[in-house]
Amino acid sequence: MAERLGKYTIVLNSHPSVTGYAAVVGKTEGEGPLKDEFDFVFEDDTLGEASFEKAESALQKEAVTRALSKAGKTPDEVDFSLAGDLLNQCIGSSFGLRSLNMPFIGLYGACSTMALSLGLASMLVDCGAARVTVASTSSHFCSAERQFRLPLEYGGQRTPTSQRTATAAGASVVERRQSGKPAVDAVTIGRITDLGIKDANNMGAAMAPAAANTIADFLKDTSSSPSDFDMILTGDLGKVGSRLLCELLQKDRGIDIESVHADCGLLLYDIEKQDVHAGGSGCGCGASVLNSYIMRRLESGELSRVLFVATGALMSPTSSLQGESIPSIAHAVLLSKPT
Repeated sequence: MAERLGKYTIVLNSHPSVTGYAAVVGKTEGEGPLKDEFDFVFEDDTLGEASFEKAESALQKEAVTRALSKAGKTPDEVDFSLAGDLLNQCIGSSFGLRSLNMPFIGLYGACSTMALSLGLASMLVDCGAARVTVASTSSHFCSAERQFRLPLEYGGQRTPTSQRTATAAGASVVERRQSGKPAVDAVTIGRITDLGIKDANNMGAAMAPAAANTIADFLKDTSSSPSDFDMILTGDLGKVGSRLLCELLQKDRGIDIESVHADCGLLLYDIEKQDVHAGGSGCGCGASVLNSYIMRRLESGELSRVLFVATGALMSPTSSLQGESIPSIAHAVLLSKPT
């Protein structure tokens, strides 16, 4: 049964298992360093749909369907589906999953949604409220550009600090503990953090302080140090945000994570060869890397303990146009290899 440890962390004593996981991506993501890790690469970013929003919905449905199949489950066996995305009213999730007829909990954590959904899905299993849950999220470069910035047809230039929203989706099926499957051991729900950043083209700078808070909170609550983990994996801070995160923790708190830190936004793309500026971003960025490259290495035992910290910018197009700063959030999930 779950219990609180310290001020912000929940320990899951039954150690729910991730019994199935899947990641599907678009063409650009399929040309990156992790191209051989994904379940499927779509060569056409429209996925044959009439709009980019419909394409994103199809992307998330594909990830969920594949994850359930790998877990040996059908949608009828799912007690709760927890999902969200970047589109208004989370239509990427609700439209994508509507035909699967699963009990649905819609979430909005921006790019932190994979950690949020996986953490909550695991807590529901740990406390006995569910036997089978599925956590998922998605993003699409073209739908995100249209909503948060400018339509692609405009042809606007992007700043060096900007990041590419990943066309990708990921899903995890969580059940009661099973041998041979990665486990979810603890969850830290983050605090809204806002240091006054207003530049919508510098998400890394806006989100890094939230990641620093959550990592520091987790380490304090669990009496851990960075060396206790094979990897502290952030979701999509990119080049700028990753550097700021390490500096914030080192200078303000005396915590050095540089030797174990990795970022999904830097793993998903080759920033030297691909035109992604400061790296990757979006809900699907962390979700696709976690549910392919990371989960596979946890399952094989190559990685033993990974602290997954997905970050999100809790802004909207309206708040940006009104000159508001960008509040951010980061949630942490501790994953471990099978025992």
